[in-house]
Amino acid sequence: MTNATWFVLIGTLLIMVGLRSPIFQRLRLTPSLVYLAIGVILGPSVIGAFHFNPLEQAHLLEILAEIAVLVSLFIAGMKMPVPFRWREWHAPVRLAFLSMTISVALTAVFGYYVLALPLGAAIVLGAILAPTDPVLATDVQVRHMGDKDPLRFTLTSEAGMNDGTAFPFVMLGMAMLSAPFSFELLGTWMLKDVLWSTLVALVVGLVMGRLLAQLVWKQRFLSGEGPLLDDFLGLGLIGMVYGICLLLDAWGFLAVFAAAISLRQSERKLAGLHSSSKDAEVAPQVPVYPEESTPQHSTRISEGSLLFKESLERLTELVLVLLLGGMLFLDSWSLRAVGLALFLFMVVRPVSVFLGLLGSGTPVRLQMLVGWFGVRGIGSIYYLMFAIVFGLPEELALEFIHITLVVVVLSIIVHGLTVKPMMSRWWT
Repeated sequence: MTNATWFVLIGTLLIMVGLRSPIFQRLRLTPSLVYLAIGVILGPSVIGAFHFNPLEQAHLLEILAEIAVLVSLFIAGMKMPVPFRWREWHAPVRLAFLSMTISVALTAVFGYYVLALPLGAAIVLGAILAPTDPVLATDVQVRHMGDKDPLRFTLTSEAGMNDGTAFPFVMLGMAMLSAPFSFELLGTWMLKDVLWSTLVALVVGLVMGRLLAQLVWKQRFLSGEGPLLDDFLGLGLIGMVYGICLLLDAWGFLAVFAAAISLRQSERKLAGLHSSSKDAEVAPQVPVYPEESTPQHSTRISEGSLLFKESLERLTELVLVLLLGGMLFLDSWSLRAVGLALFLFMVVRPVSVFLGLLGSGTPVRLQMLVGWFGVRGIGSIYYLMFAIVFGLPEELALEFIHITLVVVVLSIIVHGLTVKPMMSRWWT
């Protein structure tokens, strides 16, 4: 395909999505399903108009997926409707940490006993496929800043956290592939990759988000400065937080999500204090948050920058899903890959959610829907490319590419076709 053809194709798809094409609405198709269908038709499975080799282009694909996940995590964090309080967050935290661990373990057991993989490779595969996706799961995510739907909130906050909590298991599996398992290896992993990397990521994200909110509030209200470039501020926060975490060997995905939450909630508190202080002489009142306040009371980096970032998120989704279709061959559909995908959807996800939420008081209906909507997508592609670049042996890399592509494609199809009817039933 020529460059001109690509421009026409992508431009047409963007216009169709922008106009909310009646075809999508009538057929109840998600955009990802449409992008995937076009990518598969143009790719080596059907026409063969283009082919994207993930093994040769692992560095490029890793960067593209990394950017997509970072932007999506920041958007998800900005939309969180409530600050971090255990009462509201206990279910997502259980899912992101406990259910994630169970999911990795169950997938690793399948890989070790059924697929006959080395134990380290089985753990890596479990970590690649365990995290739910913040990029392709837009239909089950929080839609706006005031959206407090419990299902959307739970799925969004889980996806925001477990893209970071999967990292330690990738590192454990890679370490076990390069050295014999020992208690010393396990202890080093626990201290460095679990405790240090997770705690530092949370601290960096929370502190940097709060500092930026205070800086902007002071500049806008105390210095009387004009409009700020909110897009640049948001992107700058993503880059700074992620870069600091890379320097400190902390999990940047988790830090970016935490930074977005911290920024958003700090903005709310500062806007409430500002509104209350100005109106204190009139009558006492509860804090007024940005979505409730007048424009002059707003400190909304979040609201000002989301429009651009959501567009960037959709564009990266389009590009990556088209490339996904261009990576898929007919012989990728092996019994091993399809069997693991079905095991993941029908056993691993429901069981890990049930065990993770056991005793939490979460309604059974909510648990069942959360157990179904474990969408796999760009996050899994990123971890796969990360493992390949990190040094995954080529033989394992080729098999993991086929397995991951099949899992992601089936997830886009199965979850994409069921999301609208099941969400409609949830609201009734």
